[in-house]
Amino acid sequence: MSQSLPIVALTPGDCTGIGPEQLARILHDRRMAQTARIAVVGDARVLDLGMRQAGVSFEYRRYDSPKAVDWSDPCVPLIDLANTDPANYAPGIGSAESGRLTGETLAQAIEYAKAGDVDAISFAPLNKRAMYDGGWKFPDEHKMFANLLGHRGYFGEMNVLGNHWMSRVTSHISLREALDQINRQAIEEAIQLSSTMMKKAGIPAPRLAVAALNPHGGEGGLFGRDEIDIIGPAVAAMAATGIDCKGPFPSDTVYLKAFAGEYDGVLSMYHDQGQIATKMQGFNRGVTITAGLDTVLTTPAHGTAFDIVGKGIANTGALEAAIVLAARLGARVPLS
Repeated sequence: MSQSLPIVALTPGDCTGIGPEQLARILHDRRMAQTARIAVVGDARVLDLGMRQAGVSFEYRRYDSPKAVDWSDPCVPLIDLANTDPANYAPGIGSAESGRLTGETLAQAIEYAKAGDVDAISFAPLNKRAMYDGGWKFPDEHKMFANLLGHRGYFGEMNVLGNHWMSRVTSHISLREALDQINRQAIEEAIQLSSTMMKKAGIPAPRLAVAALNPHGGEGGLFGRDEIDIIGPAVAAMAATGIDCKGPFPSDTVYLKAFAGEYDGVLSMYHDQGQIATKMQGFNRGVTITAGLDTVLTTPAHGTAFDIVGKGIANTGALEAAIVLAARLGARVPLS
């Protein structure tokens, strides 16, 4: 294995979901061997569960930390936290205690990143409700990560499909709350973050389309002036700084433009406005990244898929894409 490849810490997500099976499939045939040096961070019993669910087997070797890994050893390196016995939790059912341990495992992976022992982190799907009930009192993992990293300033969730970057002004809050938080400053910060992340991914001059808030873009103020009074001026102000951003465009057509190649990214105003389009375009390819943090954190854009846990049919496409993106960003290698 090339010593020049970035080191990615890979965690199994919630053990009651499809994450363990996904990890086992990816690690079994070494399909990511030319992408990254993967160090699994979790519990050996969860890895064993994943192998049973996937119907595969491979050898792994325990290490105390990623920096202790012998990368010439053909065994899969495991940083065994010995903290999660999946036998205690029913598969396909959310559990507060499992959620607590999912957060604990991710927190340890972040410590390795802060210490410089890994270049990036990818994690299999987790359950936000379970983590919250388990004591991680954050509405989503992105705010948890920012807290653990002591981050100050703007950050946000982005979705990536190949070279298409989808961001949003507001994310995991109710729609009623989102409407109150869509203001000029938030839009400008989101435009800046979107442009910065696309440049980090190797897009030298990213083209960003900004979605409108109201149906049909408000029809010239006929039903809503947000586009005229808030979104339009924010786009114009950021364009004046040199960012290639345009809009607002009606949200029911803007993604057609982006996926046709006219734009590299789209900024939506609220979560589902962008998420629906993204998942329809590539459910098993989409990646979610916590943008704006010093540590690279990526995950599949889909969830824990409780309905298919243990059936041996979990698709690994999105997790593979998450590892690729983590490795490229962690190594500062442009996307091809």
